[in-house]
Amino acid sequence: MSPMRLHELTPGKFSLLLNAGTTDVDDVVAELGHEPNGYFWEGVAQLLVSNEAPTLEGRFAYDPEGGMFVAYGTDKAALEELATRMTVVATDPERIRQLVADAEANGFEFDD
Repeated sequence: MSPMRLHELTPGKFSLLLNAGTTDVDDVVAELGHEPNGYFWEGVAQLLVSNEAPTLEGRFAYDPEGGMFVAYGTDKAALEELATRMTVVATDPERIRQLVADAEANGFEFDD
């Protein structure tokens, strides 16, 4: 089951959600010295967009909270692509380990 949920809030306006603390990799995230909160997952999304999917840049906005990651906008296809990419990271311990290691090697700081 995907940790990501896409909702249509009003016609043409979408919200992508991940409840923090509910993923398969939460223990790994904590082991790596991070808190698996909404702000951490925003960092994951930013990394995925900048490093792997630059065509998504600027097609949605972020509005995380401590308990939830949120991305929103009118571009449903962009949010669906982000959901697919984030699901891989949120369900694969080796993938999250690699993403965090690459981020740290490049000086990226998670805001968790």
